[in-house]
Amino acid sequence: MKTIKIHPSDNVAVALEAIAKGEVVTVEGIDVAAAEDIARGHKIALTDIAAGTPVVKYGNEIAIATADIKTGEWVHTHNVKTGLSEGGEYYYDHKVYDLPEVAPKTFMGYLRKDGRAAIRNELWIIPVVGCVNGIAKQLVEANQHLVTGSIDGLYYYGHPFGCSQLGGDLMQTRKLLNALVNHPNAGGVLCLALGCENLTPDLFKEGLGEYDPDRVKFLTCQDFEDEIEEGSKLLAELAEYAGQFKRQKLPASELVIGMKCGGSDGLSGITANPTVGRFSDRLIALGGSTVLTEVPEMFGAENILFSRCLNQDVFEQAVDMVNDFKKYFVDHGQVVYENPSPGNKAGGITTLEDKSCGCVQKGGSAQIVDVLRYADPVTKKGLNILSGPGNDLVSATDLTAAGAHMILFTTGRGTPFGAPAPTAKISTNTALYEKKHDWIDFNAGTVAEGESLDDAGDRLLDYVLRVASGEQTKAEQHGIREISIFKDGVVL
Repeated sequence: MKTIKIHPSDNVAVALEAIAKGEVVTVEGIDVAAAEDIARGHKIALTDIAAGTPVVKYGNEIAIATADIKTGEWVHTHNVKTGLSEGGEYYYDHKVYDLPEVAPKTFMGYLRKDGRAAIRNELWIIPVVGCVNGIAKQLVEANQHLVTGSIDGLYYYGHPFGCSQLGGDLMQTRKLLNALVNHPNAGGVLCLALGCENLTPDLFKEGLGEYDPDRVKFLTCQDFEDEIEEGSKLLAELAEYAGQFKRQKLPASELVIGMKCGGSDGLSGITANPTVGRFSDRLIALGGSTVLTEVPEMFGAENILFSRCLNQDVFEQAVDMVNDFKKYFVDHGQVVYENPSPGNKAGGITTLEDKSCGCVQKGGSAQIVDVLRYADPVTKKGLNILSGPGNDLVSATDLTAAGAHMILFTTGRGTPFGAPAPTAKISTNTALYEKKHDWIDFNAGTVAEGESLDDAGDRLLDYVLRVASGEQTKAEQHGIREISIFKDGVVL
């Protein structure tokens, strides 16, 4: 099969393999001759599409034709445009879908003293201000001997903020860093301050709330003659505390998994994203939780999600989240549809609606139980949606801050990055999996080759449970761990 028509009402099909000019493909029993070369992931017209009329994919309008398009022609940015605007009509047409039956599953994880589960037992250094990133790096390099027994690693998460920020940005930095301190995968945390920054240790602790002083310690570098010596002492104490935790059998219902896409292509919404959606439904059927973010990549597909909001209150929160993000664009003088990226377009994604309809496939079919603000923690079992941008590093950090034990990251182009939470890359096509085997953890390109989405979802669930039990992702193997903090205001 060289093409796929995703929904019965679609007037385009997607090339699963490159189609040469003049080649005839059969779509639902109808032969269509390609009028030109069409690359993998790109769209071919199944019927004549008049200028000014919709292009339909996923059963949704993803674009408006800007010229007459003949059957067999390539449908892309040269002959269509977005139909989005800053406005939008949202309606609550509640739909409920059955979740699959899944036999009970377990993983080998860590149980924290507060009752939360973890899939890693690491020591983290959180710089309160960017000025001490270098000190954090030195401390990590000088104390690798602490990584022994049940301690899985020692890492720091550098960033440029914590000073010269005002108002909302400063509080947002604090909130994000506080959330990382509280992440269950961190068995012990050293909060590293300088001493003269806006985000003072007292202000930082105020946002942190109650904490276990055996698990969380503070060092203000200006207070000590030798901050490396003092920091090493504190890390040794944290290692002694964290070392008491051992892996034990825990139910899959304890897992919180973030879902993200980046470097997408025309197969993202056909293979990898719906595979993640099948996984999400399975984990939720087991009593677990998943988190979907990237609000700008919901634009144009909001109602697909909104119909699954658990109740009217959750629906209204979801609408507010989308409208707030649209206002963010408008307040900065930007149009809401300035997306997809050049790489997305090269991979076959034409408009933001096209991208969004594929993006939301990661949410599967479960009910949306909660709407979270930036860096809010997951508190409800089921599918959560989290406010955050589409940017890979910012949104993956946001998912980590929300408490995701692990992040599933689908990609058609490939990317090496990793968040503080183990970040598994899922390829949309087999060629990428084979080419970038040092980046990609899981191949969903097999769906385009005949594997059912249900089988792929089962396979992904098994993989997640292995990672939760200690198997490292490729990003972990390469030591790639980064954060990026969302900002909006003035830098002094």
